[in-house]
Amino acid sequence: MNISQKIDAFVQLGLRLQQLSPETRALLYKRIEQENPWFTPESLDFALAGIGRFLDAEALAKWVSAYPSLAQARQQPKRIGVIMAGNIPAVGFHDFLSVLLSGHQLQAKLSSQDSLLLPFIASQLLEIAPDFAPYIQWVERLEQPDAVIATGSDNTYRYFEHYFGQYPHILRRNRVSCAVLDGNESAQDLQALAEDVFRYFGLGCRNVAKLFVPKGYSPVMLLDNFEHWNHLAHHNKYMNNYSYRRSVLLINQLHHWDNGFLLLREDETLTSHIGVLHLGYYEDDAALDSQLRAQADKLQCVVSRQGYWPNSLPLGTAQTPVLEDYADGIDTLEFLIGLS
Repeated sequence: MNISQKIDAFVQLGLRLQQLSPETRALLYKRIEQENPWFTPESLDFALAGIGRFLDAEALAKWVSAYPSLAQARQQPKRIGVIMAGNIPAVGFHDFLSVLLSGHQLQAKLSSQDSLLLPFIASQLLEIAPDFAPYIQWVERLEQPDAVIATGSDNTYRYFEHYFGQYPHILRRNRVSCAVLDGNESAQDLQALAEDVFRYFGLGCRNVAKLFVPKGYSPVMLLDNFEHWNHLAHHNKYMNNYSYRRSVLLINQLHHWDNGFLLLREDETLTSHIGVLHLGYYEDDAALDSQLRAQADKLQCVVSRQGYWPNSLPLGTAQTPVLEDYADGIDTLEFLIGLS
């Protein structure tokens, strides 16, 4: 298959995923939620919509146009071992897409938390383009890969480095996202911020885990504008985490704000627990800029009002990445093309 045929197959895949029958969707979602209760129908709908945006014909054409060598057939495709995370639905799809478009063979180890959605998507692709079949393999462990792409925690990163450091590799570790507020945000802005905080229950690396606000900022208005996410109070696993963290704060008499489904507290660290959002105060832009630069290797993205902060995204857009938004800022497609 040449690159045009591959792109056409993925465009057709995007249309097919959008047009799944209610019966197929309901059955698939039921199986997935039984495997992982964090993957609710709402989260799965959102994830599939994001994949649909990736598989838009114009978006794909624009993306691959930056890599002219993709038009050249791979004479000896490499076996790319991909260890996928399972924190949000089909989080490994971008790697799946990149490996197949680059002409290499995918040897994927799925997370036990997300073992159903991507194989379903692949089955739909193979119905459209059976020629992809020799290039897709699901494995329990990587067997003699030519290169490795692995995504995991800081702990698994050390494991990845030990076992796969001798191969060409992209190894990803924990990252989080943050928001910079200047106090001029409207209610609509703060409601958009809530999307960045709560989508996927805050489990994604693109979820905002910490807010940087000017000194003297009142958090009350934040909680008021987060109320449209109060349906999270009906999700058992989320509320178990929230209740536990609330108990810890109360027992230790730590100051915090509480709206019944989110705990907001001042904390220096970037990473927060499920049901908790950290708050940090800054004196001026220069001090904040220095702080963010010092922690750049821990940040996936930064959001701010209309993207006013340098190199940030507009509030409410953290969970709608485009194809060019590479995890950890490492160009996966360039890496894969370079292997040849």
